[in-house]
Amino acid sequence: MTARGYRFTGAVAIVIDGHTELADGAELIVRDGVVQEAARGDEIEVDATGCVITPGLVNAHHHLLQSAFRTLPGTRSVPMAVWLPTMAAAYARVGVDAELAGAAASVGVAEGLLAGVTTVADHHLTWPAGADGLAIATATIDAAAALGGRLVFVRGSARDDPQDAAAGADAIAAAFLGGETSGGVTRDGMLQVAVGPAGVHSDAPETFALMAEVAARHGLRRRTQANEQVDVAIALEKCGRRPLDLLEEWGWLAEDVTIAHLCDVTPDEIARVAAHGVTATHAPGCDVPMGWGVAPVAALADAGVTVGLGTSGGGSNDAGHLFADARLAMQVSGLVGPALAARTVIAMATSGSAAGLGRPELGHLRPGAAADLCLWDVSGVADAGVSDPVAGLLWASPGRRPRDVYLAGREVVRAGTLVTADAHAVGTRLRSLLAARGA
Repeated sequence: MTARGYRFTGAVAIVIDGHTELADGAELIVRDGVVQEAARGDEIEVDATGCVITPGLVNAHHHLLQSAFRTLPGTRSVPMAVWLPTMAAAYARVGVDAELAGAAASVGVAEGLLAGVTTVADHHLTWPAGADGLAIATATIDAAAALGGRLVFVRGSARDDPQDAAAGADAIAAAFLGGETSGGVTRDGMLQVAVGPAGVHSDAPETFALMAEVAARHGLRRRTQANEQVDVAIALEKCGRRPLDLLEEWGWLAEDVTIAHLCDVTPDEIARVAAHGVTATHAPGCDVPMGWGVAPVAALADAGVTVGLGTSGGGSNDAGHLFADARLAMQVSGLVGPALAARTVIAMATSGSAAGLGRPELGHLRPGAAADLCLWDVSGVADAGVSDPVAGLLWASPGRRPRDVYLAGREVVRAGTLVTADAHAVGTRLRSLLAARGA
């Protein structure tokens, strides 16, 4: 596919970023995969009448493998201490290998594209003993590439041998980055590599130290999870301290670190996260239905913490629909602090998530930005009577999906249909594989 020049006309509104919107009648120009200041004259006109245009959504926290493990018995609305071993048993029963990782990733990335997600961060935590880790990573990366989606592959660990985890991360970075060390992003911007232990509940200080060394060697960003539920209990039980205390001691409160969840945080912890320049990822579609808590997003933002949005995985959130989770984030925010405005949450799902990935070219539509964008049709009955079409993106039409999606200036979804693959075939592949393995 080659990037073409497009001129989008007739939109009801164009959301440039969290601070700027263009009103009815404005145009958006993209060419060579980038948003342009002005038209050249040979762009293909795209009629966006009746649509709101936004930046492509950035899912800052997913576990793509879990797309193969949704709605499993014993995994719904249970304590995390119950959920974790139940999921581990399911992985062992089905068998996690490159074939399964690729099929699950294809489903997760395709599902995301159809929901407007142009970039997804996959925190991969499952590395069975004896499995070919590089092959698992390659299958996941290849799946995203085949569908035309941007992928952030996070080489995670969960109770892995520290040396093995670090060696695996080192091998993936060496294989895919070719010496490129600017945030671990490939030249075309389609792949980013990062590292991330699951959390203090599962990984030793040595794992965090060795993963940090790999990150420094290859110029990678770091991610982890904290203050969700079980990690607080385990940290207090084993160390008499809370997870963020340990992460600070281990050098994992820093500007290159993003922490997911942060449901149970004190004012002092929020202040320390902010002081260290850490970014956060809110995952209400996982944490709320499971009963694990609600991150105090307003308090984090007021302290200066940049907050993004993620879905987490299919083991706790059975959908990779980031806008649905954005709506949920908006609706539950008032339970733990000031209510969040729709535009604030849309910014979280775009520029906030991109900032946590260290990707200034994503999550907005200013000139020079990557041409990742969504056209949301607001002309139907669900939006009739809506006075503010931008706020209505979240308030109206639960489960809303984009009409069209462009990624790097290429059309990947047209009229609600995936262009880059047969979505039905992608789903059938995973279903058939799981059936063959007795799942």
